[in-house]
Amino acid sequence: MTRPVRLADVAREAGVSHGTASNVFSRPEIVRDEVRERVFTAAQKLGYAGPDPKGRLLRAGKVNAIGVATAEPLSYFFDDPFARTVMSGISQACDATGAGISLVSAANKEQLAWNIQSALVDGFIVFCVEGGSRLVELTRERKLPFVTLDFAERDDTVATIGVDDVAGAGMAARHLAELGHRGFAVLALPTIETGYGPTTLERAQNAIYSGTRDRVRGYFEALAAHGIDVKAVPIYETENDEASTRAGMEHLFAAAEPPTAILAMSDRMALEALDWLRERGIDVPREVSVIGFDGVPESAVSIPPLTTVAQPIVEIGRRAVQAILGFDGTIRQEILDVELVVRGSTAAAPGIR
Repeated sequence: MTRPVRLADVAREAGVSHGTASNVFSRPEIVRDEVRERVFTAAQKLGYAGPDPKGRLLRAGKVNAIGVATAEPLSYFFDDPFARTVMSGISQACDATGAGISLVSAANKEQLAWNIQSALVDGFIVFCVEGGSRLVELTRERKLPFVTLDFAERDDTVATIGVDDVAGAGMAARHLAELGHRGFAVLALPTIETGYGPTTLERAQNAIYSGTRDRVRGYFEALAAHGIDVKAVPIYETENDEASTRAGMEHLFAAAEPPTAILAMSDRMALEALDWLRERGIDVPREVSVIGFDGVPESAVSIPPLTTVAQPIVEIGRRAVQAILGFDGTIRQEILDVELVVRGSTAAAPGIR
């Protein structure tokens, strides 16, 4: 088998030193035009495409790129409004520092392991939407800095950036209770890795995802404080997508006494709920109030504009980049504040106005 053409072969063919040939590809501005042309001609003749970037990066010991990893399909980064907004913050911070971004995802566990192990990056930002523990295990094996977003486990050895989900959910439930609502329903994030449908309070409280556990806790603590019988509040577990959210709305509004207040654990679900209600002529907020959680840009321009609990999503992305590029060996766990943003999708309960 013929061995690959090396830079030394090009230098020999062009009649220049190895160092000069290297400069032609890495620092061409310091090489005379006629020498550059001679080296490029030799490279073309021999079929040499240029130095292997992986070798150069390994010699430098730094790639100047960040891996953004999830166990979800690659489309998650583009389809999910929360993920898109976090990526905006990550992109802004990377642009400011000149760092690159490598998206790491997979359709199955075997492919995910390979993608994590082979990624040429200086560290990872890990979206712990699904399979968070496995993602953390794989990134830890790389012995590179990493920070997790929404990690379900309580682990002092893992850097995290997140928000106080209990407090945020409490804000949402109190807002609706103070408007006089008594008929509540919850559109929940997943409790387990697959499946959707009506679920129980016990299952939601024991979900494998911290976001689901903490938000249902925040909702129900606030509702109980306002005298609501939380055991009677229906919970519909979704996959945080259009199909399962619409199935949830069909289920909730088929009840003899449909809810007047919807607590959606994400803006994505809340926006789907608004569409579903509008298609059926159910007035929001006159007949039903809807409140989301996230504060994605789309929430401000929906019809009506969505009341939500806003996370500092862009700032989460920026801080994640800073945690990787400025890693000094210290494991930090940051909890950022949330804010209730009241818009047009919530109003006093029917009969109270």
